[in-house]
Amino acid sequence: MTHSESATLGNTSLPLCVDLDGTLIQTDSLWESCLRLISQQPWMVFLLPLWLFLGKAGFKQKVSLSINLSPDSLPYNASLLKYLTQQRLHNRHIVLVTAANKNIAEAIAEHLNIFDEIIASDEKNNLSGKNKAKVLIDKFGEKAFVYAGNAQVDLQVWQHAAAAIVVNASEKLISDTQKVTTVEEIFNPKERPSLKIILKAIRIHQWTKNLLIFTALVLSHNWFNIELLQLNLYAFFSFSFAASSIYLINDLIDLEADRKHHSKRNRPLAAGILSIPFALSLIPILLALAFFFAYQVTTDFISILGIYLVLTTAYSLFLKPIALLDVITLTSLYTIRIIAGAIAINVPISSWLLAFSMFIFLSLALIKRFSELKNLLQQGERKTESRGYHVDDLHAVSLFGITSGYISIFVLVFYIHDLQTGLLYTTPDWLWFMAIAVLYWISRVWLLAFRGQMNEDPVLFAIHDRNSYLISLLVATSIYLAL
Repeated sequence: MTHSESATLGNTSLPLCVDLDGTLIQTDSLWESCLRLISQQPWMVFLLPLWLFLGKAGFKQKVSLSINLSPDSLPYNASLLKYLTQQRLHNRHIVLVTAANKNIAEAIAEHLNIFDEIIASDEKNNLSGKNKAKVLIDKFGEKAFVYAGNAQVDLQVWQHAAAAIVVNASEKLISDTQKVTTVEEIFNPKERPSLKIILKAIRIHQWTKNLLIFTALVLSHNWFNIELLQLNLYAFFSFSFAASSIYLINDLIDLEADRKHHSKRNRPLAAGILSIPFALSLIPILLALAFFFAYQVTTDFISILGIYLVLTTAYSLFLKPIALLDVITLTSLYTIRIIAGAIAINVPISSWLLAFSMFIFLSLALIKRFSELKNLLQQGERKTESRGYHVDDLHAVSLFGITSGYISIFVLVFYIHDLQTGLLYTTPDWLWFMAIAVLYWISRVWLLAFRGQMNEDPVLFAIHDRNSYLISLLVATSIYLAL
C-alpha cells in the first residue's frame, strides 16, 4: 500500500464504495461458486452452460442459490481489509457494491461485519460497469462517493467518483484512473503472476515422481541405448505435463479445503495469486503438450497415458474422499508410471517389480495420510477436509503402512533369489545391499513420521533429505556390482 501519512484515513465525509471480486477478495466469487458446485455435484458441469441463456444476472442468481460459498474460506486482501476497518472506526459510511449476486454479497458482508450497506446484482440486474456507475450516481450523486476497484471496467465508475482506491492493478490502469479522478489509495498485490508462480502452480517439483518411468530402462540394463533413452524422455515429459494439468484441476476442486490447510493455503490458486480463468486456460495447453510427447512414443503409450488421466481425474472428482480407496488409487498411479516406461521402450516388466511397487508406494501413500492426521491431532482438530479420515484412524493407518512397507522388502528378497534374476545378474547376492538400504529407508521415514518430522508428502521429503540420496547411491552401487 502506498499513501502519505496525512491521507491514511482518506476523505471520511464521502461514502466509500468497495468492489468485491479482485478487490476485497483476491479471487472471483462466481468462479469460486461454479467450481464448488461442480466439485460437489460433477454432473452440474452439463447444466451450467444452459443457465447462461438466462443472461449474466440470471446465471449468477441460479449459481448462488445452488451453492453456499463459505465466506471464511475466501482469500481476502489483508491490506485493504485493514484500511476499511480503520475507516469504519472513524464512522465512514462503507458500502459493498458488487456485480456478484446479492446472496453471496450478503454472506460476505455478514462475515466481515464492516459494511453499512450492500448493493449487488439480483436475478434481473447485473451490477457491473455502467450499471454500477448509474446506481451509485443515483444514490450518492455525481462525484459524491469514493470507489475501490481493480479492473479496466471500473474506469466507468471512477470517472464519476470523487476519488479512487485502486487495488491489484497494473501501472497502466493506475495511470488511466489518474486521468479521470483523484487516486486516494493504491493497494498493490504482494505477488503478481510470474513464471515462478506458474511453475509452482503446476508443481514442477512433483515431476520427480515421473522418474519412475526410467525404472524399466535401468533394470533392463539399457542405460546407454540412446534411442530407448529418448523414448523414455518423451514419456517422462508426457506424463509430467499430464500430471501438471491434473494438479491444477485438483487445486481448483480443493480450493476451500486448501485454504484451511496450514501449508496448502499458500498455493497460488488457494492464495488468489493465480486467477481461476488463467488456470483453466492452462489445463488444455498442458494436456496438448502431454499428448504431443506421447505421440512421439507409441500408440500403446498413448493408451496408458489415457488410462492415467482417467484414473487421476476420477481420483480428484470421486475417489479422494473415500478412505483407503484413495491411497490404493495413488499407489496404482505410481505403478502405472513404471508400466508406462516399460511400454515406451517395449520391454517386458517383471511381476516382482509390480508387486514391490504396489506395496512400497502404498506405504508411502499411507505415510502422507498419517502425517496429515498427526498434524490435525496437534492442531486439535478431528477430521481432514475433503478426506475420509479421522484422527482416530492414526493407529490403523500406521499399521497398514508399516506392514505394507515391510512386505515390499520381502518381495525384494524373493526377487533376489528368483531364477530369472540369476539370468540378469552375474552376482545377484550384491542386491542384498539394496534390500537392506530400502529396509532402512522405509523404517526411517516411518520413524520420522511418528516423531512429527515428516513432510506430508514423502516424495518432497526425499528430495530434500540427504540420507535419501545416500540410500539411492547405495542402491545404484549394489545393482552395478551385481551385474
